[in-house]
Amino acid sequence: MKKLTIVCLLVVAGAIKGFGQTKIEAKDAAKHLNETVLICDKVVDGKYFDNSKTTLLNVGAPHPNELLTLVIKGDDRKKFTGDPETVFLNKKVCITGKIIDYKGKPEIVITEASQLTFDKN
Repeated sequence: MKKLTIVCLLVVAGAIKGFGQTKIEAKDAAKHLNETVLICDKVVDGKYFDNSKTTLLNVGAPHPNELLTLVIKGDDRKKFTGDPETVFLNKKVCITGKIIDYKGKPEIVITEASQLTFDKN
């Protein structure tokens, strides 16, 4: 019975861990491609491109040395209160999402406002 209890606890602990995101530093984003992670760092610059309706937010350092780029496309921008490139500029934020590679640089596509929040620390 004791062994069964221990096995059950290990299974539950593994399941709980599987639901959480791995917290990493922005400088390590490129090492975690195709993983869903949590990153907290500063948005140092950003730009909205009217022709493509795309917002880019650079995390950790300004373009072209950014550690991570956040991409908000088209109608997803409307999910935010205010313009993301202004609201989050020079603010420490926490980002949750899947890191992908775009032309050799890590990025996260933001599809919900809840993926990008102000860091409370």
